[in-house]
Amino acid sequence: MGDYMLIPGTSDRHNNITGAFLGEIYPLRKSNEVHVLSENCLLVYWGKKSESIVELVDVTKITDVEKFVNSQIGDLGCVEPDFMLFKKNPYMKNKNQTRTAGQPDLIIEIWSEGNKNEHKDFKKYLYSSSDITEHWYIEQYSNEIECYIGEKQLPSQYLTNVLRTQHGLEFDLRHLQV
Repeated sequence: MGDYMLIPGTSDRHNNITGAFLGEIYPLRKSNEVHVLSENCLLVYWGKKSESIVELVDVTKITDVEKFVNSQIGDLGCVEPDFMLFKKNPYMKNKNQTRTAGQPDLIIEIWSEGNKNEHKDFKKYLYSSSDITEHWYIEQYSNEIECYIGEKQLPSQYLTNVLRTQHGLEFDLRHLQV
């Protein structure tokens, strides 16, 4: 795969972790078995942060797809996960391909020292709104990965082992353990 583009405002460790996930998933991306977004596209959600109810968009319930994609998708609130993977779950993009709607199979957030607790809490709450989305949280300078599917907390995983999703995808990032 070669070198990975350095994402502005992130640490080398953050970029190494993101790049390693991309490298591990490359064969599936190449064969179009998965669609992966990494820090270059926003994930939209229904609701407002100030309200107590926000949720990821379930695109299977969208009736007017053209209207949704061409206008409404750009008007929704959005977050920028470090890594999103769609394998079985459907998604939609707006015509500029800058925003994505849907419930990813896997979302990965790589926390930095600069991430505020309210930012972390909001993202955990939002990603938990989808009972089909697995979401992992990596502290950059720890080997532990906090894992959930929907609201259900799964056993933690560690960079000292091969990481596995609930759908059988594997990531060997042991070379990144600290």
